[in-house]
Amino acid sequence: MPQAGQEIEGFGGMRLRFLRVDPEVLEMEASYSGEAGMPPLHLHPSQGERFEIVEGRMRVIVDGEETVQEAGQSFEVPGGTPHQMAAEEPTTMRWEIRPALRSPEFFERLYGEGPTSAREMGESFFAEFEDEFRLA
Repeated sequence: MPQAGQEIEGFGGMRLRFLRVDPEVLEMEASYSGEAGMPPLHLHPSQGERFEIVEGRMRVIVDGEETVQEAGQSFEVPGGTPHQMAAEEPTTMRWEIRPALRSPEFFERLYGEGPTSAREMGESFFAEFEDEFRLA
């Protein structure tokens, strides 16, 4: 079970560190190398997200509107809103997901290995987490 203090290596130079893991909120620090492209357009049906850029710059598209967010700025993505973002340079941000639902497990298994990982399960992995993540 994911817990505060745990770190996960993601794709394209991304690293997640869980700061707070409870049913109300998943709070993380996310670090990006700035080399990865945009993830697919997606949404979280019943979860809102809040992001605060600590350092660097993020190109953000929320509900079709594109902005660049820089250090000291924050933005929110309401539940059910299509979005995607990518770091334009090495970037660190604070990231909250409310309510957490099964998001900690989603990230742990998305970037992990083994029989229950996204790599092994393919489409059925995303079907299992449809309350947390859907392609838009």
